[in-house]
Amino acid sequence: MDWLQVSIYTTAAGVEPVCGRLLDLNVGGFEIEDKDDFNDFLKNNRRYWDYVDEELYASRQGETRVIIYIADNENGAKQLMSVRQELAALKLLDKDGLFGRLEISLDSLREEDWAENWKRYFHPIAVGDRLIIKPQWETLENTEGKIVFNIDPGMTFGSGQHETTRLCVEQLDRRVKPGMDVLDLGCGSGILSIISLMLGAGRAYAVDIDPNCKKIAYANAALNGIGEERYIVEAGNVLEDEALKRRYESIGFEIVVANIVADVIIPLCRDARRYMKDGAAFICCGIIEPRLGEVLAALEENGFEVVEQRNENDWYCVVAR
Repeated sequence: MDWLQVSIYTTAAGVEPVCGRLLDLNVGGFEIEDKDDFNDFLKNNRRYWDYVDEELYASRQGETRVIIYIADNENGAKQLMSVRQELAALKLLDKDGLFGRLEISLDSLREEDWAENWKRYFHPIAVGDRLIIKPQWETLENTEGKIVFNIDPGMTFGSGQHETTRLCVEQLDRRVKPGMDVLDLGCGSGILSIISLMLGAGRAYAVDIDPNCKKIAYANAALNGIGEERYIVEAGNVLEDEALKRRYESIGFEIVVANIVADVIIPLCRDARRYMKDGAAFICCGIIEPRLGEVLAALEENGFEVVEQRNENDWYCVVAR
């Protein structure tokens, strides 16, 4: 089996939370490179060495890195997207920037190949009763009368294959009605908000902490004939940006969807109801089973009634009003 070396750039303070989230995704076998630890070793263990190679020293003087290895196959591709989702969620919570940039790079010897080769793992899939999610590079001869959502996600944003995306799309397929306003918190490549518009929503607003989301989401909207007069994408931290919160509160939405992780959904419960009209649905996903109880408790504490729970493998989706 071939393997990909994935480097996560963080700080010494970020190693523990990063590794904790990786363990939640069943990613193990970390290598940790930290210049302070290396320098401390050199300083405190001088009696054990006479010479340190300059290239070795230089390689340990950059950012702290958590290095993992992911299989170069379909499961590994999905796992890489889950890692990106967890890091985006951690970045939202890192208000003081203590954990560094929390970005990913692949082994430089493989990255160019992987940027194209990963596409072979993603194919059209039917979701819900009315939808087919189709990567742009695939062809589809028979759509069986279903709505076809085309996507060119970019390697770090996902292509709709993940369990959490399917769970959310199934809920949107059942709940979106003509003319509704939908808010997508943590939009990534824009899958959920764009699909809402294709299902008949009047307007969709989307936000993600990653500034690249705007370019990717608008490009995917254009692939599906969706213009910016109905689709508004912003980059921002929905947990902290008060102007963003006030804007969403002034609009009022029939559906709010958050496909992130439990650590972000829990604090979102305090604000989400501000954005919702009476009777609106809050679709929460990206929740692993050990965190489900905490999410349910947070929803109850903030005045929500849970109306549905569904899961696929170890991922849970909760719908509340």
